Amino acid sequence: MKTNNQYARLNVVMIVLMIVMLISCGKSVKGTPKLLDLGADKCIPCKEMAPILEELKKEFAGVLEVEFIDVWKPENRQEAVTYGIKSIPTQIFFDPKGNELWRHVGFISKEDILKKWKELGYDLKPVTTESFQNSCTDCSDCGDPEEGRVCE
Repeated sequence: MKTNNQYARLNVVMIVLMIVMLISCGKSVKGTPKLLDLGADKCIPCKEMAPILEELKKEFAGVLEVEFIDVWKPENRQEAVTYGIKSIPTQIFFDPKGNELWRHVGFISKEDILKKWKELGYDLKPVTTESFQNSCTDCSDCGDPEEGRVCE
């Protein structure tokens, strides 16, 4: 008959094995991190941020959600209150669950944005056809287990 101490050890071993299996699978948390930029179309630093946000939106489609809200427009003024915006532009970095990780006020370069994501534990890689093909070898997420197939 096993004692409580033996059951406790067995539970620890099982938990460790489950953690190792999860790590080795390389599955990430569902969802994507989000960069929210709150600014205005007529603000000069905000205008300088616009092409950077568009680049990020295109390069990291499906990997990073990028959103801009013009808080000077009447229909968006409440957003400034909701997010506690005191100056623009303000960039807020969110995890896939919507938790705020970090915020920055003022202009920030693309390189600094990517560096900050890396510091926060998100080593974002631009989406290319090749990287997409390599990330989908068994296509389990798209329902077609054919090896080497490109998931759509």
